[in-house]
Amino acid sequence: MSAAPSSKILLLLDGHSVLHRAYHAFPKTLTTSDGELTNAVYGFTRIFLAVLKKFSPEYVAVSFDTPQATFRHQEFAGYKEHRPEMETELASQIGRVHEVVAALGIPIFEVAGYEADDVLGTLAKQAEGQVGTLIVTDDQDLLQVVSDSTQVYLARKDRVWGMGEVREEFGFEPEQLDDYKALRGDPSDNIPGVRGIGPKTAKELVQRFGSLEEVYHHISEITPRVQKLLAEEVEEAALSKKLATIDRDTPITLDLEKCRTRDFDRAQVEDLFAKLGFGSLLEALPGEGEEAQMELL
Repeated sequence: MSAAPSSKILLLLDGHSVLHRAYHAFPKTLTTSDGELTNAVYGFTRIFLAVLKKFSPEYVAVSFDTPQATFRHQEFAGYKEHRPEMETELASQIGRVHEVVAALGIPIFEVAGYEADDVLGTLAKQAEGQVGTLIVTDDQDLLQVVSDSTQVYLARKDRVWGMGEVREEFGFEPEQLDDYKALRGDPSDNIPGVRGIGPKTAKELVQRFGSLEEVYHHISEITPRVQKLLAEEVEEAALSKKLATIDRDTPITLDLEKCRTRDFDRAQVEDLFAKLGFGSLLEALPGEGEEAQMELL
């Protein structure tokens, strides 16, 4: 298992991933005294504070998905079509989550038409050469941005992934994960891939040829059965790679100084936590001492 990056890191939180996890992990009996549902807000805040305590980053930022359709939906109408609409009870808590992040003095980066994954990948790319990056998420899609300067912490598994972990798990480089998904598809996002090609064959093809483009360039060297599958799904494979690839050139600029951890208005945070009924989280606030540890769920 890799250790986390050095103490001077930029911690990027995948707000969308953590928010969804929190909503499903905590009971809907969590409400304010006025009856406002707060289970997702509480869970998000608890996980976020635990991560800050665990890694003590020098820089922090959060990214969320936006409500607008992304470029992937424009490319493929079926992208994520089987996923249900966000539940009203979850959507109603997003504003409060933004309020908590703002109260802690942490910037939020979002770009309409792009997913949080794209924004996080772009910020990590822009941070290269300045500081190490640790992306906190439960979404394995972000493993494709792992590099010598970027690691991914999968919070649910409490595991930091570096280059070595990705190579050991998949047998190829992080940046080849989109080629792998182009071949095998991704049911969770409704990315079609090449029908008839499963994980084992996709892995072998990526290991042997390196990329989707090279697979097709050397198609005559592949067994007839797989050749036939590939020949029938040329457009689907190309589309699948485009859908699976994190766009690391989104129109956003990293302001590293804006992300620097700094003192926040503790009274404002305490008032907000009191309003939300989060008194138990006060001791987990940054600066309250190392003895106040919150477990990740």
